[in-house]
Amino acid sequence: MDTRRLPQKNLSSNMEDYLEAIAVLKKDKKIARVKDISSLMNVRTPSVTAALTFLCQQGLVEHERYGYVDLTPEGERLAQRVVKRHDTLIKFFTDILKINPDIAQNDACKIEHSISPESFAKLTKFVEFIETYPERRRPEWFKKFDYYFGAGKRVARIKKGTQK
Repeated sequence: MDTRRLPQKNLSSNMEDYLEAIAVLKKDKKIARVKDISSLMNVRTPSVTAALTFLCQQGLVEHERYGYVDLTPEGERLAQRVVKRHDTLIKFFTDILKINPDIAQNDACKIEHSISPESFAKLTKFVEFIETYPERRRPEWFKKFDYYFGAGKRVARIKKGTQK
């Protein structure tokens, strides 16, 4: 059996970034090319080519020289897992913690590769809990957190209609 074609379970964060970039490009542009991956990731084309060679050997992408790049079913599964971690972290940072989107983007890119499955599962449930809150309003306890973060002290009660 050719073991080079078996998908590697623990890809480096760098290789996960390539899978994510391919998935994003395919979603946005319907195709992924080496030059587009290079531009999106801000790396040189030889780096992309080397990464694609490795990912092809792992059975995660299909790519012929000067052709389009496509994800195999296993590559698509792994890419979507990275995209979901990234998107959930972005939602958590920007929508819930109200962190600047540029900072949130940078932090999500770093954390998405190292967060444990247990922590990610709980974070996902927390984000879903907040997103499904009735009328999409911030709950009272969350408004208190917002106040605490800004003022550095607790508030006993926030008057209705004073904060979102």
